[in-house]
Amino acid sequence: MPNRVYLDWNATTPLRPEALMAMVAAYELVGNPSSVHAEGQEARRLVEEARAALAGAVGALPRNVIFTSAGTEANALALSPGLRGAHTRPVERLLVSAIEHASVLVGGRFPAGAVSLVKVTPAGVVDLDHLRALLGSGPPALVSIMAANNETGALQPVSEAAAIVHEAGGLLHVDAIQALGKIPFNIKVVGADLATFSAHKIGGPKGIGALVVAEGVAGLEPLLRGGGQELGRRAGTENVGGIAGFGAAVRVAIEALAENANRLTSLRNRLENGLREMAGTTVFSDTVDRLPNTTLFTAPGLKAETAVIGFDLEGIAVSSGSACSSGKVQPSHVLSAMGLDPQTAQGAVRLSLGWSTQEADINLALEAWRKLGNTLLKT
Repeated sequence: MPNRVYLDWNATTPLRPEALMAMVAAYELVGNPSSVHAEGQEARRLVEEARAALAGAVGALPRNVIFTSAGTEANALALSPGLRGAHTRPVERLLVSAIEHASVLVGGRFPAGAVSLVKVTPAGVVDLDHLRALLGSGPPALVSIMAANNETGALQPVSEAAAIVHEAGGLLHVDAIQALGKIPFNIKVVGADLATFSAHKIGGPKGIGALVVAEGVAGLEPLLRGGGQELGRRAGTENVGGIAGFGAAVRVAIEALAENANRLTSLRNRLENGLREMAGTTVFSDTVDRLPNTTLFTAPGLKAETAVIGFDLEGIAVSSGSACSSGKVQPSHVLSAMGLDPQTAQGAVRLSLGWSTQEADINLALEAWRKLGNTLLKT
């Protein structure tokens, strides 16, 4: 859309030209990747090249990458009772941080009575002492902690959590959907046993995600049964076009990661300095390490839904918390978990930047905020 500024990259990103080109080429192929003839094997080649690209980007083996319909399905597949490591007993319960995405908070295939929440600090970081206490009070657990929060951008101590979880005989799942392409993420370095990803957060198409499983993890039961696709772990003909686009987006995102991170950090800091010129403005989780592109803020009297509409009318696309909760008039569960009162939690607005964000976009956003702030805030 012309003459607009897009600052909602954590919800979804524009499709990278490289991903679009890869998808067009894939859609021109006729073969089913499970077929043995030449047409089928050409489609299979695209799938396997993308699998290798994602595996290489996150420190995994290609055979341990499972493509799914989205990050939500990948999370649901990962959260499975009975998972076990090479030297651990099967997990019987699930511990999830209180700031996880909704697709994790629902608990996957664990019964509701086997799911417990791990507290977070007022800065929005997982409370590792509470995690230790929960791990010590029951049978082996699968623990799910996101690498970076989608609302505040706060980076979570997943490496430290992995050590604690493994010492207790459990497994760690990391929702790395917001981390991929923004910060370095390697499942071996982090110590994750399972990690989930989504293409449309890095410039790939919507409707394609992946679960990556560390070597030695067993007991993963498929959600979808039928054919033997994805080595028997996810039935259904592969989305060849989406997978090809995912692979292309991964390659570009990883190549440009360091350059984009430095540039976006500078733009984010400039944005936040400008927002704070309005008296009483609060930027959440600004005392801890965050994604380089994410700002969640509020000000006294601000109503998020009104502010989002106001920004939109000024030609700026922003969000009130996560995309999956947009339009719901209720406090952010992330801010509630951080101990914020409902009125403050309902006033949070998220601005997230991306590879095409320019200084001029920040100027326009701040200009819109000054105009809106004078109109919307209590005096």
